[in-house]
Amino acid sequence: MADEKEAYLAEVEKTRPERMKWFHDARFGMFVHWGLYAQIGRNEWAMNIECIPKAEYEKLAETWKPKPRPMREWCKLARKAGMKYMVMTTKHHEGFCLWDTKMTDYNAVARGPKRDLVREYVEACREFGLKIGFYYSLMDWHHPDGATCAKDEAARRRFCDFTYGCVRELMSNYGKIDVLWYDVSWPLDSPEKWESLKMNKMARALQPHILINDRSQIPEDFSTPEGHVKPADAGRGWEACMTFNDTSWGYMPSAAPDAVTARDILKMLNTAAANEGNLLLNIGPAPDGSVPEDAVAPLTAVGKWIAANKEAVIGTFDRGGLGGTACGWGTVKGSTVYFWCKNWPGTSITIGGYTTKLKKATLLASKKALKIEQKPYQIKLSGMPKVSPDKFAGITVIKLEFASKPEYVWGATTMNLEAMGIK
Repeated sequence: MADEKEAYLAEVEKTRPERMKWFHDARFGMFVHWGLYAQIGRNEWAMNIECIPKAEYEKLAETWKPKPRPMREWCKLARKAGMKYMVMTTKHHEGFCLWDTKMTDYNAVARGPKRDLVREYVEACREFGLKIGFYYSLMDWHHPDGATCAKDEAARRRFCDFTYGCVRELMSNYGKIDVLWYDVSWPLDSPEKWESLKMNKMARALQPHILINDRSQIPEDFSTPEGHVKPADAGRGWEACMTFNDTSWGYMPSAAPDAVTARDILKMLNTAAANEGNLLLNIGPAPDGSVPEDAVAPLTAVGKWIAANKEAVIGTFDRGGLGGTACGWGTVKGSTVYFWCKNWPGTSITIGGYTTKLKKATLLASKKALKIEQKPYQIKLSGMPKVSPDKFAGITVIKLEFASKPEYVWGATTMNLEAMGIK
């Protein structure tokens, strides 16, 4: 088994650069948590947190009646926001399947909606030109073997067969799928017990270009930091999954006051771009599938910002952005630094730490040239407007074009320069 796993991972690594190219270029995607829990409106973990009996929770499956094809609203907003791909929960921890599965009748075709919601989602993504991702929770509170499989071999066999069958359907029935996004591998404590190698080999045989995340207890293609935008190890793809509030991934109207702003989203995108990562930002649609109102304005503003500053977001950046002032953050692409100025300083700005000759400085969106005064470890730019020219989020990008790859000295304060013998 060890040799088989090593051979599999070697093949995954060999084909990864080509398969990951679109993912790196995309930078920004929409996560969608939608299921029976939307009707409760008190967090997608409500069944577990509130100790709702299975029989009582099952009644939600009969009462769920989403409006026709709400996924088109999601996809339309995603495109407006500058997002390039989507990931939707096909089955969350509650165990309700949103597709026409033969593995259980606890699904959206046999119960309330009476429709294949996954198919509607796929069709909407294709209509709007978005890459398609399927989220699948390994943990399952509804399946009779979902918990006992950790202690009973017969239960483990049944639950693994169920899981394998569900993933096989998702990989077989909807054409080309771009991302398989597993979640929560409880209660089995090893990939051998989950038979993750067998399952993922099957997924790749059916979808040769698929990207698989790291939550089936095998590293696969990319890491998934959650709740914080934190880079993975150098050389490894990563995607931070974040939600519009710190309370819930599913629909929860009471969480709206904690919703992120356009500036918050751009700060997350900056960290992702500066470290060759992606941002997967979640919305929790209402029971009928409507997009939460608190998500519309920020995402629309971010989309307009990206359209005006695409060069600072898309492409291959050097890991570890460079700064030099409390006014903002820098991302590096070859010999160019994109300085995202979040706190507008007025008509001039001084950036410390750079030693490479600066050839040109412009406001990225307007192409307006700025006057440059450069001294050792210090650049002063002037000729700027009094207020931030960015009307979408108040974050203006200054493009700094250096003569070569910029050299930067962190902490090049007057005291440190004197200690280094530099005047």
